[in-house]
Amino acid sequence: MQPPVTPASSAAGAPPPPPPPTTTCSTSCRFVLPPTRRHLLASSASSLLLAAAAAAAPRAASSEDDDAVTSYDPVTAAERAASASVSRRVGEAVRLLDLGRDLQARGEFPAALASFTAVATEYGDLSLSGYARVGRALVLYEVGDRDDAIAEMEDASVALRGYPEIHAALAAALYADKHAALLAENQFAIATLLDPHYTDLAYVRDTKHWPPSLVDSLRHFITLS
Repeated sequence: MQPPVTPASSAAGAPPPPPPPTTTCSTSCRFVLPPTRRHLLASSASSLLLAAAAAAAPRAASSEDDDAVTSYDPVTAAERAASASVSRRVGEAVRLLDLGRDLQARGEFPAALASFTAVATEYGDLSLSGYARVGRALVLYEVGDRDDAIAEMEDASVALRGYPEIHAALAAALYADKHAALLAENQFAIATLLDPHYTDLAYVRDTKHWPPSLVDSLRHFITLS
């Protein structure tokens, strides 16, 4: 019996196993090292700077908006000029009204009449012109036509109803010049209800500086003489 025949390849011997693959690295290979403490601190600082810049941008925009709101002026130049013009007119009217009262207190009734008239005619659109009309009526009773003075007193008593001086003056004039005792009593009741001082002749003479003729008419009314 013959032994089994071995194949030639087996007889020649099996080729050696291939060598394990080798790993080669070109010069472009880089080893990634773990981050160091310095790298971490630098990265954190950069992040903080970016976050601060992002937060500052809205605040800057808000500040600009606030400045824009603060600088906004709702009053136009034309309105400001008109307001200044009105202020000048009021100041001039007050100056003339005070001048008329000073002249009246010194007994310079014609000059006082001119000042009161200027306020009443040139500044009639201002509310204080009503008080100038009262002064004009009082001095006109002294130096002008008494009928005109009484007519102005009546107009002023309607325009300034409740102003005691004009009611007291009208009562004196109605009694002394028009012999209208009942109308005089009605006017005087209004005046003394608002200010009892008008029953005192010294008050109207020394404090209110009424002209002598009007003081005398009030005396006749109070004493019913």
